[in-house]
Amino acid sequence: MTPPDNGNSDGYPHALEPIGTVRQIYDGALSPELAVNTYRNIDRLFPTRTVEPGGTPHALPAAATRLTQVNFTVSAATYSLANFMSVNRVAGLLILKDGKIANETYQYGNTQRTRWMSMSVAKSITSTLIGAAVKDGYIASIDDQVTKYVPRLAGSAYDGATVRNVMMMASGAQWNETYTNPNSDRRQLLEAQISQKPGSAMDLMSKLPRAAAPGSVYNYSTGETQVAGEIVYNAVKKPLAQYLSEKVWSKAGMEAQANWWLDSPNGVEIGGSGLSATLRDYGRFGLFVMNDGVAAGQQVVPVGWVTEAGTPKVLTGGNPINYGYLWWIPPSGPSVADGAFYANGIMGQQIYINRKEKVVIVVWGAQTDPAGSGTLPVVPFFDAVVSALR
Repeated sequence: MTPPDNGNSDGYPHALEPIGTVRQIYDGALSPELAVNTYRNIDRLFPTRTVEPGGTPHALPAAATRLTQVNFTVSAATYSLANFMSVNRVAGLLILKDGKIANETYQYGNTQRTRWMSMSVAKSITSTLIGAAVKDGYIASIDDQVTKYVPRLAGSAYDGATVRNVMMMASGAQWNETYTNPNSDRRQLLEAQISQKPGSAMDLMSKLPRAAAPGSVYNYSTGETQVAGEIVYNAVKKPLAQYLSEKVWSKAGMEAQANWWLDSPNGVEIGGSGLSATLRDYGRFGLFVMNDGVAAGQQVVPVGWVTEAGTPKVLTGGNPINYGYLWWIPPSGPSVADGAFYANGIMGQQIYINRKEKVVIVVWGAQTDPAGSGTLPVVPFFDAVVSALR
């Protein structure tokens, strides 16, 4: 476990900035300036575990042509790249085409050395670790019962739910995700994390009532991804940060350490948020997924896993959802025809992956409203970028 960065350990450029609290983040109570400082210093909010990179970084050469202008339309109004950066308070933007940098922009004092919070982008990384655990034989099947890997949930609403159900946000456990409501389940999970008491997150999850049969109803739940993190932790029998380092960070050529929030000192990583990494390393993660989960010539997840994880799922009643295995599926537009998908986190974090067009887009947002009020939708922007790069 790494101590909070005090500016001495690796000379992190932002280590001495004043930051807000995690409750202020979810209350939408941070000033724009304090939000920026906080989002690049989230390892000071909770204990973390380090995700170690490998020896040689994967090169990201500049593309022959830099993408400087993009226009896209939302509700009959046309917006530019500058509009998108401004309205969505984009703190970092990385656009990769064929593995080359078409645009790399930092705002608000960020640099290549800045680590930025993932928020729910971490969910898609946890999903990828489940894929790795299946490939390694630690998880026999995603149709296994959750309780096989998290016995603490026996007799709870998760009894009868499968690993697949959890990755589809369809366990059937009741959950309220409202970030700004101090009484919501999401905020109760945050309070459990703030308590830093071992087992407190699973204690909360074990007490949830059942709202629907497993697999029948989609209900977005960060609690679901804490269960997913516990599944990985218990199946692999090592910390998620260590497993992520072994399977991806060291093999896919990441250049910098990342870190990941823990639920308690030396405890379990927060499966749904709390990973912090550099812009280029998020881009390299996107390239790893774009390349079907192959890193350093090794197939890290099962063949076909990325396609399966990044395509829309169907609930047991036959209802389709614009969601894969903890990945978002664009609801409409050219990205649908391309089979693109993306990781998405509040305050404006995304990793968009279009394997057909070989495009990866990473967005860091410095928004202050958890509901995203007043921001521009990201999918039309992604579509416009892909079109401009053709």
